[in-house]
Amino acid sequence: MRIAASAIALLLSLAAWQPKETVVNAAPSSSLPKVELGTGRVGPREIEGLTRNKILHDYASAWQTLATGLEQNRPDILNDYFTGPANKEFTTVIAEQTATGIHREYVDHGHKLVVIFYSPDGGVMQLWDKAEYEVRIFDGSRLIHSERTAIRFLVLMTPAADRWMVRLLQDVPIA
Repeated sequence: MRIAASAIALLLSLAAWQPKETVVNAAPSSSLPKVELGTGRVGPREIEGLTRNKILHDYASAWQTLATGLEQNRPDILNDYFTGPANKEFTTVIAEQTATGIHREYVDHGHKLVVIFYSPDGGVMQLWDKAEYEVRIFDGSRLIHSERTAIRFLVLMTPAADRWMVRLLQDVPIA
C-alpha cells in the first residue's frame, strides 16, 4: 500500500512538471508554412494551450496570406491577418509592386517563434521569429531575382474577434 501511494505521488508530480522550454509545432497542413513556437521566456502571463494553438495557426496563415497578397498584388487579402502598421506597410509594398509591374513569390522554409512577452490582460504578445524563405521577384512571368535568406523578425500580435492579428513585423539584424 505504501509503495503504491509513493508510485501514485511520483506519477502525479511528473504529470504536473513542465519543462522550461516548450516547443510546439503548427498543425500539419499542406498549404500552411511550418511554424514552431518556443515558450521558454514567457512572462508575465502563461500561454494557455488553446492560445498557443491559435498563435501557431494564425501566424502561419498570416504568412500564407502575405505570400498570396504579394504574388497576386492583392492588398485586400492582408486584412484577414494583418492590422495597424504591418497592414499599412505591406499594402504600400503591394501598391509599389503594382506600379512597377513586378510581383514577389515566397517559398517558405519555416519559422521558429519564441514568445518574449505576453501581457497580463492577454491583449498583446511579443515574439521573435527566425524565418527562412526564398523570395523570387518576377517582371511579368520573367524571373529577375531569386534569393534564399534567414531573417529575424520582431513580431507583435493582438487578438481580434476570432483570430490573432499581426500588428508589427519588423526585420531585425541577426546577432
